[in-house]
Amino acid sequence: MAMFQGDVPEEVRKTASPLSLVRRMVGVLALATLVWLAAFGGASEAQAQDGAQPDYAAWDLRARADEARIDLGTANIPELERMRVRLAEWRAQFLAAQTTNESRIATLEAQIDALGPLPDEGTDEPADIAFRRAELTTQLADLRAPVLRAEEAYTRADGIIREIDGIIRERQTDALLALGPSPLNPAHWPAALDAFGASVAGAWQDLLANAASPFYRAEAQRNLPLILFLLALGGMLIAKGRAWAQAGVELLRGETRRGSGVFRFLVSLGQIILPYLGILALIEAASASALLDARLSILLENLEYWAAILIGAHWLADQTFHEREDTATVHLSDEDRPKARRLTGALAWIFVLNLVLLALAGFDSYTEETLVVLQFPLVLIAGYALVRYGRLRLKTLREEAAGTEDADEAEPGALRQRITRVIAQAAILVGLIGPAMAAIGYARTGEALVYPFIASLAVVGVVLVLQRFFNDLHSLVTGAMQTETDGLIPVLAGFVLSAAAIPVLALIWGAREADLTELWTRFLEGFVVGDTRISPTDFLVVVVVFVAGYLLTRLFQGALKTSILPKTKIDQGGRTAIVSGVGYVGIFIAAIVGITAGGLDLTSLAFVAGALSVGIGFGLQNIVSNFVSGIILLIERPISEGDWIEVNGTHGIVKSISVRSTRIETFDRFDMIVPNADFISGTVSNYTRGNILGRIIVPVGVAYGTDTRKVERILLAIVRDHPMVLMNPAPFVAFVGFGADSLDFEIRAILRDINQGLGVRTEIRHQVVERFAEEGIEIPFAQRDVWLRNPEALTGRPGMAAGAASPSPTEHQSFSETIDGDGEIAHDDAPSDEVVDDDRTGEDR
Repeated sequence: MAMFQGDVPEEVRKTASPLSLVRRMVGVLALATLVWLAAFGGASEAQAQDGAQPDYAAWDLRARADEARIDLGTANIPELERMRVRLAEWRAQFLAAQTTNESRIATLEAQIDALGPLPDEGTDEPADIAFRRAELTTQLADLRAPVLRAEEAYTRADGIIREIDGIIRERQTDALLALGPSPLNPAHWPAALDAFGASVAGAWQDLLANAASPFYRAEAQRNLPLILFLLALGGMLIAKGRAWAQAGVELLRGETRRGSGVFRFLVSLGQIILPYLGILALIEAASASALLDARLSILLENLEYWAAILIGAHWLADQTFHEREDTATVHLSDEDRPKARRLTGALAWIFVLNLVLLALAGFDSYTEETLVVLQFPLVLIAGYALVRYGRLRLKTLREEAAGTEDADEAEPGALRQRITRVIAQAAILVGLIGPAMAAIGYARTGEALVYPFIASLAVVGVVLVLQRFFNDLHSLVTGAMQTETDGLIPVLAGFVLSAAAIPVLALIWGAREADLTELWTRFLEGFVVGDTRISPTDFLVVVVVFVAGYLLTRLFQGALKTSILPKTKIDQGGRTAIVSGVGYVGIFIAAIVGITAGGLDLTSLAFVAGALSVGIGFGLQNIVSNFVSGIILLIERPISEGDWIEVNGTHGIVKSISVRSTRIETFDRFDMIVPNADFISGTVSNYTRGNILGRIIVPVGVAYGTDTRKVERILLAIVRDHPMVLMNPAPFVAFVGFGADSLDFEIRAILRDINQGLGVRTEIRHQVVERFAEEGIEIPFAQRDVWLRNPEALTGRPGMAAGAASPSPTEHQSFSETIDGDGEIAHDDAPSDEVVDDDRTGEDR
């Protein structure tokens, strides 16, 4: 038949059935494991046994034969794939051989470097040094010869592999875009119906013939008890399995609260397992009957995989578009969820029927025209279902957008909504373009759009269901509410699931196993920096050593902080500085040791560091300044954690000192982050450095005429009786001056704990008021006299007649205002003969 002649159309027409996907994924993992072992296990073996080298003679013959076969162009795709596998094995050997004599080469290079640089031209080198240099250079060239040979062979193998990949991709593309017969041509319909009817009739006739055969009937009768048992068991599991699993889910939903989503998911898996076991029982019963012919046997072999698709699709539809809103993973209205479940079931049946049709076509050798005609109705129905599904999702998105008044409310799910909108729009486009292309005659292109898209929707649904399961599992383990599952762990779980789905999607859309293994090989090869090849294992060693060093540093810091430093006489600030310094030094050493252990040669990056030094000097000077200032603070310790300081006019308690900034908690209970450079270049007041003793000053004013000696005695008695005041040095009361309204005194005392200064001041003021009231001593308040030029504006007296003689300065009336203790102003309307100073003229009036 034309459709299945050769190998190209067969490669193109492979669909994403579970069997093919599982086999391809297993193949990918196996090849990746072989590449890993060849790259790293082989590398270790090559280093241990420097003499073990690939057979380059056999390789040369193999390479010549493969290159000749490629030049002829007679190899089909399966042959090219087998050829590529052999070449990939050779390439892995050459990659491992590139590490031959690695340690000895490094030693010789170090020896040559130890001899010093080569002398300038025209300058003779000492004979013994020149002889030793030539000897070492010869040894180095001999050791490098196998490495160079391996690099050359690796390049050749890699080139042939790339050429094969290009040929395969080109052939697949040509076959995919080839114009074939149109299914709308009525001339092809009778032959297609006849071919399909012949397949069905042939299967039925073979079944009747086997049933009439005495041999087959005797075999069936001999296995009749087993057949009946399997039929009964399979029928029961198929009929009642889903109901039993659903009953378990409903039971957990009603009785379990915390972690109910996890248990519902695990029990719901019974909706897959129990019916699938029933299908397996029916398959075994059919096999035991021995009545199936070759055609039905082929169908029966694949029945378990087709049944897994249908059962899994039914379960996935139930989980994704469940009738309960709290269980469904995709949001749809109550009216649309049943429609989505029916569409999902229809797509699964179309997918399986296409696989059945391909199996029949392969057995009965359908022509290309026959297969196109028979597949077109399935493609058409699948396209219609995709369009309906896309419209349902877009309808829901429009309703959500219309019901969201505040744009910020939709922001957390904006990314998911955009992805959903793209998938819905793609479903509509594929549902329209796929059948249209098949109708024109590009049947392969239409099928390559429709069926992979259906499989991709299934993969996306599985990812969403598993992500929901991990969210529920996170809630079960941590006790978080369902609304609090947007944490780091659920997000990382979703990221891992999405990353794991990428290879599956690549296989669905036509990627070859070789493409994935090639990507893995490139990843394992690493990249070359200067003369050093950096591979993922180097990074893995760096990370492992650094993490180990980091953990040891933290362990040592904990021992210092809890066991060693508390037994010393170092204050708390000094302990913190030591612990922090040990942490920075330990992390730096761990980084250096990790880089060295990984074999990373950073000397080749020196030019990068030199180029960045200018940018660091200008753009990062503030960061560097704060970093250096932080180191100075940790060494000199002018401030420590727990100190009461004042910086930039703000008081607070030092909570932590890092290499860039210092965190201060103010007395208003908010944190202030201060760059360390401010402590070094500015002025800082430390009130508790070294001790917590401190002086307070409490000003007190008494009215004029009060006995100052008596006031001094009272104040001294008050301050001396306070328990927080030290008697050595003794408190002191100072008569500081004659104020505008009072005689001014100051109480000066040293407190045991300056942190209690505010409370002590308050208590002293209370006692001063109480004692002054008992002794009849007045605490004055401010008094002011206000003189007005035109008091008639306030008294309502008429102004002086025009032309009247101007009054003398002494005839001006004024108001005397006195501000009493309640803030009221008392007016005294009386003429005044006092002199008023005029600020505008500077004259006495």
